[in-house]
Amino acid sequence: MTFAILVQPQNGQFAAALVGAPDIRATAATRSEAIAALEAAVAQRVARGELLTLEIARGGVSSLAGKYHDDPTLREICEEAYRQRDAEPVE
Repeated sequence: MTFAILVQPQNGQFAAALVGAPDIRATAATRSEAIAALEAAVAQRVARGELLTLEIARGGVSSLAGKYHDDPTLREICEEAYRQRDAEPVE
């Protein structure tokens, strides 16, 4: 599994945190030690539970994005709109 993490210097040490879950973090003397400690913390957390992904249906106008990309009727409507637009005189 791949997780996004943030590593930054902090008070002479390095702090590493799991992006989106700031309560999962580790601090160590070196960058690599902080990353290793964070990796262990994530592994422990995952071992105690179940790591899943959740797909949330989009709502509103964004749910229509790409919905009609292969609809020939929509293509005809668009082409007609472009023809009418292009036929209008330019001011």
